Amino acid sequence: MQRFLLALVTTLGLVFAAGNAMAVTKVPAGNRNAEQPAIPGASVRRTKAGKTSFDLKYEKVRDLLATDKKLVSKIKETASRYNIDPIHMIGAIVGEHTYNVDAYDRLQSYYVKAASYAGNVFDFSYKGEKISDFVNRPEFSVCSSKTDSYALWTCRDEVWQKVFQGESVDGRTYPDNRFSAVFFQPFYAGQTFGLGQINPLTALMMSDTVHEKSGYPELDENDAADVYRAIMQPDVSLAFMAAIIRKAIDDYREYADMDISGNPGITATLFNIGDSQRRARALARKNASGGRVWPEENYYGWLINDKLPELEALL
Repeated sequence: MQRFLLALVTTLGLVFAAGNAMAVTKVPAGNRNAEQPAIPGASVRRTKAGKTSFDLKYEKVRDLLATDKKLVSKIKETASRYNIDPIHMIGAIVGEHTYNVDAYDRLQSYYVKAASYAGNVFDFSYKGEKISDFVNRPEFSVCSSKTDSYALWTCRDEVWQKVFQGESVDGRTYPDNRFSAVFFQPFYAGQTFGLGQINPLTALMMSDTVHEKSGYPELDENDAADVYRAIMQPDVSLAFMAAIIRKAIDDYREYADMDISGNPGITATLFNIGDSQRRARALARKNASGGRVWPEENYYGWLINDKLPELEALL
């Protein structure tokens, strides 16, 4: 009887596991939109100001990757460490340097730019209030139980949105803007750096994962210069890129029962817009009532899928 029960439990466990595996649906390759979604005005204006075009910027970063075999080798190595296809990292780099910034004459010149931050003294703060003091406010006590960096900074970001963003608290009015733009960009709002144009707050979120997988030191919000050095140095920046993409793939599998690992346009989109966990949960809610809503690429991810044969040739 005991053996029978043990066999029954084992069988039910296997059936349950198989059911869960079957529940994960592979997102089809390619774009859901026949035409490229609208490109934001800020990106258009920035490109015009540089007296260039999106086509030229795309061709420039593509050609740089085509001739920089050392960098492509590092991309492959990093992707393998995080168990993702390197095309996802290629897509993120190409998307960022097509729509957000222009590629440098040599992508490796980011090393030089990173070194320039070594002597700079600046911090993450808003009107003299340092981030370390800000997150010690009682409103953030709900986050005190969070042990890993992603859960901790995601919680703090949510508190910002609910309590402080666009509100007056204790006699101080806070801007109606993102947490990352208000506290984590000491030079100007919207600032991102490095191969993947990573936001400092995103880097802090992924700090534990990068430390565990790649062995780089954990980041400290009280050392802004070190955070910028990390996202500016190509080798370290690649690790953060891979961690962000890995998290997006895992989030869609866990919360939306969807496998997006075969669609670089979707992972590029999520790399661009962020909040993969929240978006995966929102998609799951849409699909809960029946039917099937697929995740859609934005203008950025659409380009990656559209140019996929060219980009895969880089690898």
